Parts: sequence; structure tokens; C-alpha cells
Amino acid sequence: MSCAASQTIEELSENFSLFSDWEERYRYLIDLGRSLPDMDASLRTEETLVRGCTSQVWMVMDIKDGKLCIQADSDAHIVRGLIALLLSAYQGKTPEEAKAIDIEARFKAIGLEQNLSPNRRNGFFAMVERIKSIIGH
Repeated sequence: MSCAASQTIEELSENFSLFSDWEERYRYLIDLGRSLPDMDASLRTEETLVRGCTSQVWMVMDIKDGKLCIQADSDAHIVRGLIALLLSAYQGKTPEEAKAIDIEARFKAIGLEQNLSPNRRNGFFAMVERIKSIIGH
């Protein structure tokens, strides 16, 4: 498993701004989710399940060589896209770098705040809380 993000959150934000309507942005979000590496089925356990998500989301995190290494998956396409966004922000960062990320501002800047259902928004922030728990935020 690679602990480096394939794209930065800045690159993804820029890509989102290229689309004129939300249908195109949703398609892009789903495409991001499709690009996620598959998570080994043995990692999909009760312990790795993220509470607070309507969809099933599994997340495994570790700190390797001082950097965050996150693997996550979901049974929902849009949620997999949200996972890809989180990975672009946090993957491969030191805990100190991760603590400095204002993910809520990024989330709003991309326009997700007003264009996702409350359940998906809550699920996104449940995943953020899981990440913050490992970095001691």
C-alpha cells in the first residue's frame, strides 16, 4: 500500500472548479472513488468500521516513517470519492502537517457543504474525526 496521495487537495480543488454544474462534479467525485485502491476484505472488520456514516466505511490508519498512512473503502460510490478527497488532504502527511489542515474550509471551498446530503456530510466528518483521533488533534 502506498502512503503517498496521488493528487493533492489543492489539485482536486482546482479540478472541481473546472466544472460548471454539480452533476459534473458528482461524476468527478465518483471517478475519484473509482480510482481508490481496493481494500483487502480482511481489513473490513467491525473495528475498522467508521461510526456515523450511513454507508459502510472502513478505515485503517497507521503512522509509517512519521507519516500518515490511510487505507479506506466504502460500499457507496460518492463516499469512495469523499474518501479520495480525504486521502488527498491527509495521506503521507506528518501528524503536525495533518493537524494544520483546515479540512472544513477545503470542504466548503469545493462546494460540498451545500451540495451533499446532511447524512453524507456527517459521514465525511465522521471520517475526519477518525483521522484526528490518530493524530491526536
